[in-house]
Amino acid sequence: MPVHIEHNGPISIVTLDRVAKRNAINGEMTGAIDAALNGCEDDPNCRVVVLTGGADVFCAGTDIADGSGTPTERGGEYGIIRRKSPIPIIAAVEGVAFGGGFEIALACDLIVAARSARFAMPEVKRGLVATSAGLFRVPRAVPLNVARELLLTGDEIDVERAERLGIVNVVTEPGGALDAAMALAERIVANAPTSIRATLEALDAVYAADEQVGWDATDAAKHTVLNGEDHAEGIAAFFERRTPNWPGR
Repeated sequence: MPVHIEHNGPISIVTLDRVAKRNAINGEMTGAIDAALNGCEDDPNCRVVVLTGGADVFCAGTDIADGSGTPTERGGEYGIIRRKSPIPIIAAVEGVAFGGGFEIALACDLIVAARSARFAMPEVKRGLVATSAGLFRVPRAVPLNVARELLLTGDEIDVERAERLGIVNVVTEPGGALDAAMALAERIVANAPTSIRATLEALDAVYAADEQVGWDATDAAKHTVLNGEDHAEGIAAFFERRTPNWPGR
């Protein structure tokens, strides 16, 4: 299975396990992430989820060769992007969180990252746009000019800058993200379950209208790039391991 679940009392650890592909998301992984998170949400004993990619990599985004599969009913893209979870989800990031991997981290409520972690939205380098909420959650997470930098250059940032910008809550030494995420989860489960649920519901309600505007804008941007020639050139260049020769249309 590409996803494993471990239960530690009220805290559940969901681990992405497709390391040979840098945890790139295909259809099987989307379904497995959705099933794992659904199970946690439906378990009355589970009060916090820690989502990790393991010791070396968090997630490199969509598997470009296979695609990420069909969005799920409860979770949407990757089984998590549109999820309205009644329990907090903490991302524990080691290594790369690129493209959809970054979007998965932003779909979580909190992010713990090791000093080895790197974040990027490289879609423009492939003739694409961020289609799993990155176009509106990145500008929500960081100042607008920084969001423009990340989304227009596709360049990566290290964890120190991510923490300064407010993306990352806790920074650890390499190999320490999961333990630090568990410690953060313990701080949460010490509090009243009803208060936690009510707080998450309120935050979702505050941003609900902005989310819909964001999805509508994303659909328009996606339509533009998928009907253009730059998209095909970007994908071809990726697989041929060469610099793209953009048609510009």
